Amino acid sequence: MLIPAQRLLWFCWLSLILAVGVSLDSSLLKTAGIASAVFLSIIMIDGLILLRRQLPTLQRHCTHSMALGIKTVVVIRLHNSTLGHMQLVCHDNLPDVLQTRQLPQSCTIVAGTWAELSYEVLPTRRGEYAFSQVQGRLSSRLGFWWRQWSQNIPQTVRVYPDFKALTRYALLATDHRLSQIGVLRRRRRGSGSDFRQLREYREGDAQRQIDWKATSRLRKLISREYQDERDQQIVFLLDCGRKMSTQDGDLSHLDHTLNAALLLSYVAIRQGDAVGLMTMSGPERWLAPRKTTDTIHQLLNQVFDLQPSFKTSDYRQTAQRLMQYLKKRALVVILTNLRDEDDEALSEAVTVLQRHHLVLVASLRENFLTQTITQPVDNLDQALLHAAAADYLQRRQRARDLLQARRVLCIEEEPERLAMALVNGYIDLKRSGRL
Repeated sequence: MLIPAQRLLWFCWLSLILAVGVSLDSSLLKTAGIASAVFLSIIMIDGLILLRRQLPTLQRHCTHSMALGIKTVVVIRLHNSTLGHMQLVCHDNLPDVLQTRQLPQSCTIVAGTWAELSYEVLPTRRGEYAFSQVQGRLSSRLGFWWRQWSQNIPQTVRVYPDFKALTRYALLATDHRLSQIGVLRRRRRGSGSDFRQLREYREGDAQRQIDWKATSRLRKLISREYQDERDQQIVFLLDCGRKMSTQDGDLSHLDHTLNAALLLSYVAIRQGDAVGLMTMSGPERWLAPRKTTDTIHQLLNQVFDLQPSFKTSDYRQTAQRLMQYLKKRALVVILTNLRDEDDEALSEAVTVLQRHHLVLVASLRENFLTQTITQPVDNLDQALLHAAAADYLQRRQRARDLLQARRVLCIEEEPERLAMALVNGYIDLKRSGRL
């Protein structure tokens, strides 16, 4: 398909001006006719050569896995196998959820060589999506025409929760710098630890760590070394109901809870524990607890396409369903957005789960509420909004107090802090021996 280029349009304007001049002076008619015929022939020949010209070959290089909210580079490689230069403009047909401001792009490819066009995309929604055609416009040699063409390069990509945080955690853990991301180091307390090995006494060891039999036998102080208990289970109850569609920043509450669950899963597996997951109030997903090396990969594949539904969170039904699957004692982490109207339904679910399991309720608190409470009040509208937010938070606090009275662990944090709060809570539980 040939499209007139800007140069051809300028020539048409010039011809129009020339026609006006000829109409004023008829002596120029013959000369203008010859010139127009010559230019028209050149333009037609330029278009015919472009139609017969070989098109470049294309390849798209793009990772099959992207992280939500993390920019990813896509590369289009174009090869010119002809004997002449190619000047072209290229555009990639992206899925709607991949945002970019770097298309279309122009380039010139020397004869017999190749060129690469790269652009960044920002995934804005989890799920599986497909690239389709790459469209291009090839310029004619004289620049009067564009030849529009397309090549179908189907490719499927999956947008996962932000798994980049796992990489950062692993790097900081290697260098013992986890405090930089908010992981707190606390003293071990309680006796819920597994014996690991005997070693020589070190300054600061508690007296109860000393193994007197080994000390007597070796004639020097020997201490017992412990490690946190292993082979335990953590199961996430992931709320996918309508409350989780609340948007905080660029991510929904469901996106924030998924990020937190994945980070805690990674930490738990490194500690030797098994991790599982069950969804509620949305597509039914169940992943039995496991601690193999590919558990994180399986979790990602289970949750990457989950989206908030329009259903009301049904805690009790989900708890009963989980009890049918889960026989061994586990830490059940309920990831939700706790509201004051949920206290009765959630209390019933907790009663069911506490028969065999330890329950932790992790709830998100909207950033808007914190901002409303902390900002100064200057007028009546702000005062009313402040009072409404304070009353709402107070009712949510009463709902948490009722849960804590039933010996349920509760965490409420703003979305950006939930992941670290969960990790620190898990580490505390491990070291206290409550699990």
